[in-house]
Amino acid sequence: MNPACPKCGSPKTVKNGFRCNRQRYKCKQCGHQFTRTTPRGRPLEDKLLAVILYMHGLSLNAIAKLFGVSTPAVLKWVRKFAQETYNKPKPGSAIIMELDEMWHFIKKNPTSSGYGRLIVAIPANSLTGNVGIVTAKPSDD
Repeated sequence: MNPACPKCGSPKTVKNGFRCNRQRYKCKQCGHQFTRTTPRGRPLEDKLLAVILYMHGLSLNAIAKLFGVSTPAVLKWVRKFAQETYNKPKPGSAIIMELDEMWHFIKKNPTSSGYGRLIVAIPANSLTGNVGIVTAKPSDD
């Protein structure tokens, strides 16, 4: 029994010689020639497990060693999952802040101007574009 065509799914395939010591098949319906009868790549369960491990803090290199694949392959799995799962922020939806107070704080300018506190914006989650704002405690003087 010949395998079904991977392109159109038709069961009408015939043997069509050898390529690199592997049997080649040809689909009678669409004309596609193929040698591979099993799907390529890692199973979806492995890819999802790799993404979950990455989201729990395991490095890409460690995940690649666990699964026996390259680090760029794991990075592709994570990026594909992020693109399919999360919505990218629309351009222009970012809030622009003027950090003149930060300049005065760093330069230690004795003149009192602006808010007077150090404000630091920390990306909380780079995939979704969230930002956390951290301010220093006001001094008693």
